Amino acid sequence: MSTRTKSVKKRQRQQAANYDRNQHYKSKMRSAVRKVMASTDKAEAEMLCREAVSVIDSLESKKILHKNTAARRKSALTNHVNSLS
Repeated sequence: MSTRTKSVKKRQRQQAANYDRNQHYKSKMRSAVRKVMASTDKAEAEMLCREAVSVIDSLESKKILHKNTAARRKSALTNHVNSLS
């Protein structure tokens, strides 16, 4: 007999599905952040930063990212854009 209860098996199925779904969103976020950090033109970086911040905020509202993690990432983006001349 299996030592895992029905509820444990269900929870594991849910975790696997949630993990896959969240990885898609996190990948989208990392791509947006990379584009901002790679940008050297301030006008372009500002536009990309707005898009990246929007993605980060949506992940925060979906509880995929912790609020402090989201704030830290947005701060790093803003610092990078402000450092461009």
